[in-house]
Amino acid sequence: MAKYRLVLLRHGEGAWTKENRFCSWVDQKLSSDGIKEAQNCGKYLKALGFEFDLVFTSVLSRSIQTAWLILEEMGQEWVPIQSSWRLNERHYGALIGLNRAEMALNHGEEQVKIWRRSYDVTPPPISESHPYYAEIYNDRRYKCSDVSQENLPKAESLKDVLDRLLPYWNEKIVPELKSGKMILISAHGNSSRALLKHVEGISDEDIINVTLPTGVPILLELDENLHPMGPHQFLGDQEAIQAAIKKVEDQGKVKSVEK
Repeated sequence: MAKYRLVLLRHGEGAWTKENRFCSWVDQKLSSDGIKEAQNCGKYLKALGFEFDLVFTSVLSRSIQTAWLILEEMGQEWVPIQSSWRLNERHYGALIGLNRAEMALNHGEEQVKIWRRSYDVTPPPISESHPYYAEIYNDRRYKCSDVSQENLPKAESLKDVLDRLLPYWNEKIVPELKSGKMILISAHGNSSRALLKHVEGISDEDIINVTLPTGVPILLELDENLHPMGPHQFLGDQEAIQAAIKKVEDQGKVKSVEK
């Protein structure tokens, strides 16, 4: 029997997810479909009898909004929430704002897959001339972070995400988990993938094939040493989840032209 259990998820669909753009650190709210995904997630977790003691989110609105909607559906609005930039989505550097399908057309689907899913490949860094540079680095939320703005990343590989996430996992989340609290982590596609890689020991090569759909809760069951009792479990209609995973994978492919 599992000693510890926690639920991890990628936030509901964001406005730029719908537009198939690299959103990354640009702050976007949920789309109308994303709101429904979060609400449905909350309904499902409530039906399964989950009771959370603490929620962790990134400092990006789509992560926080997802957590709010889930807790509201569960009647657990009082549960405290802690937010950190260390749970933010991967910083996609110069790719931020670009359309994935157009990038696949210009650079090839394999290159886009490497940028999106590989472990140690970093995209080109964001420069001060980038249209979203000022919006990101002048944002007040990063003036409250535990690193100086000068030391915030300008681009990240998945390895970089894991490196900045691990101190938060070890120092903040693990002690709460070991104290017996039931935890929900409302994060992003890549911060969730990085955490799964660490907890489940997924290899650098295999992590490229791990894709997480939006708004689908993932149950992790761990032993007393925080080792997984088995592979992570997507909670919900498995056929619908597989279709959602394929939808995410197809974002990085050249869009076919309808005749």
